[in-house]
Amino acid sequence: MKQTITTLAFLLLAPFAGLNAAEQSQPNIVFIYADDWGWSDLSCHGHPWLKTPNLDRLASEGVDFQQFNVLNPVCSPSRTAVMTGHYPARYCIHQHFAAPAQNHARNMPDWLDPQAPTLPRFLQQAGYRTAHFGKWHLTNRDTHGAPNPEAYGYDQYAVFNGGAELPSADLHATAANTVAFIKANKDKPFFINVWLHESHTPHVPTPASMEKWKHLDAQKQVYAAVITDGDNDVGTILDALLAAGVADNTIVMFASDNGPESTTAKAGPLKRDADANITGYDTFYSIGSTGGLRGRKRSLFEGGVRVPFIVRWPGHIPAGTKNNTTVFTAVDLLPTLCAAAGVKVPDDYHGDGENLLDAFQGKAITRARPIFWEWLGNKTEPDWWPRLAVREGDWKLAMTADGQRVELHRLTEDRAEKTDVAQDHPEIVARLTKLALAWKATLPERPNPACLTKAPVTDKNNPPTKPAKRVTPEVRAKAFASWDTNQDDILTFDEYNAGLKGQENLAARFQNFDKNGDGRLTREEFINPAGNAAGGK
Repeated sequence: MKQTITTLAFLLLAPFAGLNAAEQSQPNIVFIYADDWGWSDLSCHGHPWLKTPNLDRLASEGVDFQQFNVLNPVCSPSRTAVMTGHYPARYCIHQHFAAPAQNHARNMPDWLDPQAPTLPRFLQQAGYRTAHFGKWHLTNRDTHGAPNPEAYGYDQYAVFNGGAELPSADLHATAANTVAFIKANKDKPFFINVWLHESHTPHVPTPASMEKWKHLDAQKQVYAAVITDGDNDVGTILDALLAAGVADNTIVMFASDNGPESTTAKAGPLKRDADANITGYDTFYSIGSTGGLRGRKRSLFEGGVRVPFIVRWPGHIPAGTKNNTTVFTAVDLLPTLCAAAGVKVPDDYHGDGENLLDAFQGKAITRARPIFWEWLGNKTEPDWWPRLAVREGDWKLAMTADGQRVELHRLTEDRAEKTDVAQDHPEIVARLTKLALAWKATLPERPNPACLTKAPVTDKNNPPTKPAKRVTPEVRAKAFASWDTNQDDILTFDEYNAGLKGQENLAARFQNFDKNGDGRLTREEFINPAGNAAGGK
């Protein structure tokens, strides 16, 4: 009789066991993408005073990929690569999305093509619930007519830096929105992009995190507080997965969109609201660390494109491991995550990445394809001059657009790219130069016209009925003298912003003058902006 009851119980429970196995075959996916978070801005990467206990916890429960690269050293193109599995240059997305006038001057579209293949759409079509919370920046807040996130495959979203018609979400609501989505969708497979603001400027640390680090000097205090806020969000999300009972069936990934921002020599005026409360800190407080890698944000050297990448997938990934051999890139995420979810990509999808699922499962993988980068922004010395780069195996070549200037580094022996060995290996230089130029030749010359705004592209101070005013060097000199409030012969963004009293698109216009990307304008940069695409103050 006992055996009969046992057999009956097994037969009754068997269908539920089958459903559980089916659910486990489709893991949930949470991708936490930080902003300007340097490779060494984690305590588990050896930072001497920053503390990231939640990221350390994630690393101790998963794998820390130490050779992960994004495919552009600034945000919008880096994020395009994640979304599409394609090099962003295939969509003429070379720099961050600014207001339309600046995009068009850069030969860029005004938004990512909604017809492009995307990871969330592939997962959505396979039955996943999809969401995007936090930063968007696949268009610009000054752009009218841009598609909303649902056009790219998202069921739910709350974002900032979306299009002009899209309400902006609170920077500090990203984790809370993610937690709510997890609770509501815990009984079905879900995919969530969690794109944090930290550690991008303006820094907006919470009072609690500022209090925690009050023993540090002001510069370190602000940056440590910002990192703590981002790390706390990671912890909140990990706890929510555990509370929902889905932590064991969820792939959690953390990465950054590019290397750390450059630090200015002096602090500008603090941003304050009408009640004199501090609302933001400038790039003087951007003291993120590359961990000895060369270059920073906007550079094709490793400090600009090698970023943290930590993955946890209980029961699949060996816990607490470091992978310093697998060369993983942002375009590999789409095919790898689709494979993990058991989702077949369409037959007509031809991505630039590789399915590296075996690396997720602890195996040593050697990628078959080379990696390519293009950069058309800041080109100053010593680390921002390369326009193209290619990596094949252990070798990485950085070069000008015509290949006349090159540097060759063997990254397994020269992680910091200190020693140029181009003269010792002319055959490798020749091969990689040929590869890079051949890849460059496959890229489109102009963006898709369907991805350009139909609204008039003008400055609000120069409407279409009036010709744009020419701003002379004499006018610029007077403005510089007036706005340089501390008379140090340097314009910070805050001084520039105060001088123009909140006009449109000031951040992008400031960056047009700021050719070396150091977050401040010398008198010469401002008065004689050679090649300035903005055409005005």
